[in-house]
Amino acid sequence: MALIVKKFGGTSVGSVERIQHVAKTISKSVDEGNQVVVVVSAMGKSTDQLVDLANQISKKPNKREMDMLLTTGEQITISLLAMALQEAGYPAVSLTGWQAGIETEAIHGNARISNFKEEKIQHFLAEGKVVIVAGFQGMTIDQEITTLGRGGSDTTAVALAAGLKADRCDIYTDVTGVFTADPRYVKRARKLLSISYDEMLELANLGAGVLHPRAVEFAKNHQVVLTVKSSMVEEEGTFVEEEVTMEKNLVVRGLAFESNVTKFTVVGLPNQLNTLADVFTILAENNINVDIIIQNANDKETINISFSIDQSQLDETIAILEEQKASLQYEELRHEDNLAKVSIVGSGMISNPGVAAQMFKVLANEDIHVKMVSTSEIKISTVVDKEDMVKAVEVLHTAFNLDAIPAAQTV
Repeated sequence: MALIVKKFGGTSVGSVERIQHVAKTISKSVDEGNQVVVVVSAMGKSTDQLVDLANQISKKPNKREMDMLLTTGEQITISLLAMALQEAGYPAVSLTGWQAGIETEAIHGNARISNFKEEKIQHFLAEGKVVIVAGFQGMTIDQEITTLGRGGSDTTAVALAAGLKADRCDIYTDVTGVFTADPRYVKRARKLLSISYDEMLELANLGAGVLHPRAVEFAKNHQVVLTVKSSMVEEEGTFVEEEVTMEKNLVVRGLAFESNVTKFTVVGLPNQLNTLADVFTILAENNINVDIIIQNANDKETINISFSIDQSQLDETIAILEEQKASLQYEELRHEDNLAKVSIVGSGMISNPGVAAQMFKVLANEDIHVKMVSTSEIKISTVVDKEDMVKAVEVLHTAFNLDAIPAAQTV
């Protein structure tokens, strides 16, 4: 008998018919002799609808009350799914996050899980029941309801799998696994049968939306084997594990990309030891998320600092830095909009020199101008014009042999 945690996202439970389909998926696993714990999100777009209701009441809703409101979405799903299983003859019980024993830090809207008390779930499993847990939520030691922020249901599922010492954690989505690139944009994208935690974490941080970075990090830290598969199609998915067991010959295993990038430059800053710290401390204190950073020395007296930000934070960044112009002593601010970030990821880069050179050569051959570069051991990110984003991904996908993954491995 295996213990399996299964997580279903909002699309998978977006209607009564889909909830009944999920119940059939769960019942099949029970019939195979497994103990099953299920984590679910709110139905479809119901969270967005709740947020819209709150915004009709207040332009800046209280964070505590928002958590009280948003956690109701998952509670609807858990009860309906429990009913569907019971109707089909399978004993099931629904639990909110706090009933399931999930304790969090005292932060509303983006709390982290601090503890998990598994006794209640273990009790119901011993009774032969399917346990259905509301994702995205928990409770502080002071019994305040909290939410886990974006991707919180993924994190709930991985946390339960770690605490229960489950044999694996299945993440069901609207795609059939982790692809070499987003198949909506890259027709030759291929599904990977396995990918390492580190590679998946890089891809998630770089914009691949299949798994949330916090959930992948939790899985890596606790060695939880994940599978990503479709809730709509019965098909083998992708294993996320410590060491890749398939397609080991690939130097680059995936590409990620995101648009709406702005290159921001602070011109003529004093060439002093504390200049970088001063600029980025001010931005951090105002929650400006900075990505790629480049420093150029104009002369012995002044430097320029360029960094990338999300285009939505441009006006706020300008206002913050203009307010601090006297203390920072810069000459002017410049920015370039309509850019995109294109990244290649693969643990094979560590032992294969020349990957960066190949990437830049491929882009140059296509007349794609690279404006910024950032690297780590297993990824290289470039900032290019937004209009070149898809072309850059397509040519890099081909250049690093990702088109050549046998089609048999994608079914």
